[in-house]
Amino acid sequence: MTSKELLYVEDALAHEQFLKNCACKTSGNLKDEELKNYMKELETKHCNLFNKFKNLL
Repeated sequence: MTSKELLYVEDALAHEQFLKNCACKTSGNLKDEELKNYMKELETKHCNLFNKFKNLL
């Protein structure tokens, strides 16, 4: 893996971690169950994407 590719993967990991954390915090603050469930789905999606990028390393 080139250094440029590594930087891309590291950047993608940071973005996915940030999005996962935002979804987690937001779902904890919501009272509407439908929105809360949607945010938990997004959290799972970003967690899976994070793991896929991490496996590239």
